[in-house]
Amino acid sequence: MKESFRNRLKDMNILVVGMGRSGKAALRALSGTGAVLYAQDSQDASNMDEDFLQFLEEGHVKTYFGSLPDDMSVFDMLVLSPGVPPQLEFVQKAAAEGAEIIGELELAYRMTDAHFAAITGTNGKTTTTTLVGEIFKAAGRKTSVVGNIGNPVVTEAVSADSDSWMVTEVSSFQLETTRDFRPEVSAILNLTPDHLNRHKTMKAYGDAKARVAVNQSPEEYLIINCDDEAAMELAQQSRATVVPFSRKKTLDAGAYLDGDDIVIRDFDGSMHRICSKGDLRIIGDHNVENVLAAAALSYYAGIDEEVIGSAVRAFPGVEHRIEFCGTRDGVDYYNDSKGTNVDAAVIALKALRNNIILIAGGDGKAQDFTDLAEHLNGAVTALVLLGRDAPLIEEAARKAGFTDIYTCGSMEECVRKSSELARSGDKVLLSPACASWDMYPNFEVRGRHFKQCVRDITG
Repeated sequence: MKESFRNRLKDMNILVVGMGRSGKAALRALSGTGAVLYAQDSQDASNMDEDFLQFLEEGHVKTYFGSLPDDMSVFDMLVLSPGVPPQLEFVQKAAAEGAEIIGELELAYRMTDAHFAAITGTNGKTTTTTLVGEIFKAAGRKTSVVGNIGNPVVTEAVSADSDSWMVTEVSSFQLETTRDFRPEVSAILNLTPDHLNRHKTMKAYGDAKARVAVNQSPEEYLIINCDDEAAMELAQQSRATVVPFSRKKTLDAGAYLDGDDIVIRDFDGSMHRICSKGDLRIIGDHNVENVLAAAALSYYAGIDEEVIGSAVRAFPGVEHRIEFCGTRDGVDYYNDSKGTNVDAAVIALKALRNNIILIAGGDGKAQDFTDLAEHLNGAVTALVLLGRDAPLIEEAARKAGFTDIYTCGSMEECVRKSSELARSGDKVLLSPACASWDMYPNFEVRGRHFKQCVRDITG
C-alpha cells in the first residue's frame, strides 16, 4: 500500500456510498486503516446479507441504509460505487462542504504500488481485458484481471506488490470519479452511444472515457482505435504516446492487418507479426479489433511478440459474448447477453451474418434503436422481444419495414418461440441491445438463464 495515502486515512471520516460489490470491497479495504467508516445504501438492512452486517457491526461502521446522513459536513471523503451518480444532491452537498469525491477504482489506485493496464470503450472491453490478462499470465507476470470483470479492483490491489499488474476493465461510471488514476498502458477501443440516461450527452460520456489516459505522461502509452473518429478525438485529452490500431488501413506505426496477418509496426519501423487472422478462435471483425488492441497494449507493456501470438491463438473467448451454447435440429444458439447497447447487438449481427432469430429487449437506457432496426433486414428472419423497452424496439423495427416480430413475457417463452420459428441452418441469438436491470440483477444472470433455457430444449 502507498504509505503516504495510508497515513492520510487515519482518523478521516469516510462515507462509502452504494453497497454493491464495489462498495463492500471498499469498506473491507478501508477497515484497519484507522479511518472512521460510514456506509450508505438506498436499500434498508433487511436486504443485506448477515455476514456483511456482522462485519459492519464488528467494525463499528455507522450505517445509513434506506436513509441519508443529516449533516454532510462531517465527511472528509466519499467513496462512490460505480452505480452511484456523482450528480446526486447529497453527494454534491458533501463536495460543497469540502469532502473529496472518489470512486472504488481511484481508491484502489491510491492503495497499491501495482502497475495498471486499463481498457475502456463502449464495446469489446471484457473480451480485450480477458485476453490481455491471458497474455500477461503467459508472460509470467503476477496478474489480476479486475474491474468490471473478476474481483473489484480494490480487493486485489490491497494485497498486490510492485511486481504485480492490475489488468483492469474500466467503465465510464468508474472513470468519472477518478482523480490521480494513471495506468502505464491504456486502451480506448471505440465510442458509440451508451449510458446516455446517466451521462446525458455524448460529450460527457466521451469525456468520462478519456479519463483513462488523462494523467498519462509521454513515456506511457494510449492504444486507440483510429478507425473510430469519435474515439480518436479523445486522444487529444492525453499527453500519452498514442499507438493507433486499425482493421481497415496500413499504419506507419501501430497495430493493423497486413493482408491476413495481425502485425505491430513499432515507431522505429520494425515489424512484429503476432498471428494470422485465421488463427483466431473468436469470430467477427469486432474481435479482430479486440485482438489488435490487446496485442498492441501487451507489446507496449513490454511483452514479447511470440508470447502474445501464442496466447492469442489459444484464446477461446469469454462468457456472454457471442458464446456458442449448443445445437438442436441444426439450429445453433448463441449467448450475447453482454450486448447491452445497440452497437454491441449490431456487432453480433454482423458476426453471425444471416439466418438469425434475434432475442432482444430490456432496459434501453434511453437509447435510439433506429440503427439496430436498420440492420435487421437481410440478417434477421424473426425478432423476439421481451422486457420493459420491447415496444420501443418494435416501433423502430416496424418503421424500418421489419414486421416479423413476436413479444414474450419471459426468457423461457422467448427461447421456446425462437425454437419453434427456427429451421435447420438458422442461428438463435440473444443480443438484447439493452441492460438487464428491468428483469435481472445483471447481464451475467440473464445470460446464464438463457443458457439454461437452451439446455432445457436441447437436452
